[in-house]
Amino acid sequence: MLHSDIIKLRATALEDLDFVLSAEGNELNRRFVGQWSREQHAAALADEDIRHLIVEGPAQERVGYVILTGIQDPNLTVCIQRLVIQTKGCGYGTLTLKLLIHWAFAHTDTHRLWLDVKDHNVRAQHVYAKAGFELEGTLRECLRTEEGFESIQIMSILRHELRTDDSLCQPDR
Repeated sequence: MLHSDIIKLRATALEDLDFVLSAEGNELNRRFVGQWSREQHAAALADEDIRHLIVEGPAQERVGYVILTGIQDPNLTVCIQRLVIQTKGCGYGTLTLKLLIHWAFAHTDTHRLWLDVKDHNVRAQHVYAKAGFELEGTLRECLRTEEGFESIQIMSILRHELRTDDSLCQPDR
């Protein structure tokens, strides 16, 4: 579906779900992302309003996955529901975000691309801000966890805010 010189995003298949569940539940990821069952992921694969994608690295190995929702939203608002990169420190997250922004604004009528990020995930917040996402607000203590309650930040980028001269918006750089 989408590719750069380094990574490729393709539709998730049923046989990818073991990887998806493993990445999602990995100790380095699970405190930052929601947890779905195999059945929820399988249902997402068949939902026309969702794009469930595998991120592949240079050797076509699976390095992460992405879930986009709101593909058919009449308000032209698409959500990056989940962006999980299993192979850390290689820039795959930034490249994946770059491809998603490019696809949303160059190949669809999307007006607003948004996401939520846990308020303690400073590393991800920095990547999103660098890509042009702006903080809209914080949903205070809206997630109940085993440790208590967590807050999430809502961030978005609008079509007219896209920095077309920025390398983050160009898929092949």
